[in-house]
Amino acid sequence: MYSKILVPVDGSGPSNAGLNEAAQLAKIHGSQMCLVHIVNESALDYTWGRGRYSDNSIEDMRQGGKAILDAAEKIAVAQHICPTRIMVETVGGVTAEIILEEAQKWHAELIVMGTHGRRGLARLAMGSDAEQVLRGAKIPVMLIREQVAPKTSSKPATAAIT
Repeated sequence: MYSKILVPVDGSGPSNAGLNEAAQLAKIHGSQMCLVHIVNESALDYTWGRGRYSDNSIEDMRQGGKAILDAAEKIAVAQHICPTRIMVETVGGVTAEIILEEAQKWHAELIVMGTHGRRGLARLAMGSDAEQVLRGAKIPVMLIREQVAPKTSSKPATAAIT
């Protein structure tokens, strides 16, 4: 069905949910899988405000990205998938645009990614890389929402009889 599946990963719960779904699809269909992680160095842009960073901050970000890709690769390998890995370094690049560029370069036929599933003001304030990818993609995009157990209250349930 889809011979090349691109999976953006950032180590978050939703990202891992997307990765797990993509690995299952790749295993079922014998697809190739490409893991993409983006290191955005704009977080270290000193012009945005005062801050103190170590001289190794960029290297720390690279190492963090490598660790995320290593963990994602382990999940894929557990499903007998040997993924391609790409780490993109950018300064202020738009995440969704980078994902779409990498999908095009790799000739992906499907993008599978996790989403927080935010709504309302949270979505407005935080934005949504997944939504931007969905709107800009020329290939199918599968969005996977992390399954979170419902919160339980520590208060005992009470019922009023009237």
